[in-house]
Amino acid sequence: MERVELHIAAGGRQEVWRHRAEALDCEVNFAIYLPPQADTAPVPVIYFLSGLTCNEQNFITKAGAQAFAAQHGVAIVAPETSPRGDGVADDPAYDMGQGAGFYLNATEAPWAAHFQMYDYIRAELPALIEATFPVTDARSIMGHSMGGHGALVIGLRNPGRYKAISAFSPIVAPTQVPWGEKAFTGYLGADRSTWAAYDATALLAHAAERLPILIDQGSADNFLETQLKPEIFVAEAQRLGHPVELRMQQGYDHSYYFISSFIGDHIAHHAAALKGA
Repeated sequence: MERVELHIAAGGRQEVWRHRAEALDCEVNFAIYLPPQADTAPVPVIYFLSGLTCNEQNFITKAGAQAFAAQHGVAIVAPETSPRGDGVADDPAYDMGQGAGFYLNATEAPWAAHFQMYDYIRAELPALIEATFPVTDARSIMGHSMGGHGALVIGLRNPGRYKAISAFSPIVAPTQVPWGEKAFTGYLGADRSTWAAYDATALLAHAAERLPILIDQGSADNFLETQLKPEIFVAEAQRLGHPVELRMQQGYDHSYYFISSFIGDHIAHHAAALKGA
């Protein structure tokens, strides 16, 4: 493992590391922000999953999260969005292949050889983080768009591993929208019965715990009506009595301007759960 970036931010350290991911069978980067509190004692960790076309850089350079992480004494890990490299399958479209891993374990060729993002995010990366850095095993998870989908799915499928979930503009019902239908057909095959394992709305009925979920959604998001449809998830959560707060933010779009406007609320949401408040 090799550190490729180090920056001081809000009294802490913003680092980027490169390592060989066994689940992905390739080398990938991940970013980690360690707040100043980590110099004296281990701190809990928030995992942030980014959206389509992104890598570890988007969140750490655009979200403005470091000052809030330092305020609350939490680390933030921002991984890659897919396997990368010359030997990794790709697609010319922005919503398939490299940069578009959808945080699932692909079963179809040519994707299955490397696209095992679910296993990487759920197990391999946290094990590496907890063995290498001054952090505890208290974790929470959040994300944006495709990453919001990933955060909801991984959080709901793994009771006991996370203390809280949140999302910006998440794809909440991928089996019912074009982004998800395209990706799931390619990665998982035409048998739609296998898709429910990666659909947050479908997973609510099987959730073994009631983690607090915060969702922020911009009203001017150009993907809102065709790809995101948060009302589907909220209606199912309400039917099942699962705690979820959807905040429709008037005039905001799908960009990091939106994320940076409300990232402080999300980090506070996670910090409260991570510290048992």
